[in-house]
Amino acid sequence: MKLSEIKKHLAKLDTIAFELPNGDLVPNHFHVTEIGKITKNFIDCGGTVRNEEVVSFQLWNANDYDHRLHPEKLINIIELSEKVLGIEDLEIEVEYQGQTIEKFGLDFDGTNFILASKQTDCLAKDNCGIPAEKPKLNLAEVNNEPCCAPDGNCC
Repeated sequence: MKLSEIKKHLAKLDTIAFELPNGDLVPNHFHVTEIGKITKNFIDCGGTVRNEEVVSFQLWNANDYDHRLHPEKLINIIELSEKVLGIEDLEIEVEYQGQTIEKFGLDFDGTNFILASKQTDCLAKDNCGIPAEKPKLNLAEVNNEPCCAPDGNCC
């Protein structure tokens, strides 16, 4: 989700809720402790230099059970970060404390903001000899010899 999209969704909401990938909700007394622009300059395993930029939201909850962040307040924080930090309309990445700091993508289901799981990936599969997609094989064609028989080839 891009920054412009979250502002549109927030403008239509009375309350904010973030849902973790397992379906649990982030406690409703969470804080957005920071909004920032993260620039990542790196070289992938194939030797290609890359540059990525995202907007980072950090969610945090403490023992401040009376705190509730309202949509209009979060819009104000976002607009201030755009103005002061020069943040453009970039994709949002959300940091949240799990067993360590976890990073999520962001979606919206019409009611809740969904913290979507992210996965690592090889960006240079063609240079590393990794097929882009696993070949689909018909198991009947792979090995017609019985397996796990005394004269089979699996043991």
